Amino acid sequence: MSRVGKKPVSVPSGVTATVEGQTVKMKGPKGQLQFVVHDDVDVKFEDGQVKVAPRAETNRAQALYGTARAQIANLVEGVTKGFEKKLEITGVGYRAALQGKKLQLALGYSHDVLYDIPEGITITVPKPTEINVAGIDSQKVGQVAAEIRDYRPPEPYKGKGVRYADEFIFRKEGKKK
Repeated sequence: MSRVGKKPVSVPSGVTATVEGQTVKMKGPKGQLQFVVHDDVDVKFEDGQVKVAPRAETNRAQALYGTARAQIANLVEGVTKGFEKKLEITGVGYRAALQGKKLQLALGYSHDVLYDIPEGITITVPKPTEINVAGIDSQKVGQVAAEIRDYRPPEPYKGKGVRYADEFIFRKEGKKK
C-alpha cells in the first residue's frame, strides 16, 4: 500500500485547482497544467487539498494511486516554482550556444548538432560549458535534458560528454603498459 498516496496535496494560495471527473487542472503564477488520473484512482478536491484514493483493492490501483498523487504534487510545484535541470559539458572544444529557437552543440562530431527547443521550455547558456533547462512541466524538462545528454553521454575514461550537474561518473583506469 502506498505511503505517498495517503498524504493529501495541499494547494497554496495563488493557485487554483479544479477536479473535473478524472482531470486535475492547476493554474498558478507560472502557467497552467493538467493531468488525467487513471480510472482505478479516485480524486477529490476538498478543503484546499487534493486527495487521491484507490477505487478498488487491486494491485494495479494500489500501484497507481501513489503515482497519481506524486504527479499532482508536481503540477502544484510546476505552476508555483517551476522545474530546472542543469547540464555540464566536459571535453576539449565541446561547447553550447543559443541560435534563436535552437541550441547549437559542438560535441566533437564533424558537424554541430542543432536541437530545436520545444514550446514551454526555456534553455539558457550562462557559460559555453553549461546548459540550464527550465519549464513548468517536470516530465518535459526531464525529457529535453535527457535528449540533449543523449547526443554525447559521458564516457568513463576521460569523462568527456554532456552530463547532469549532480551526476557522478564512475571513472575507469585506462590501458596499462
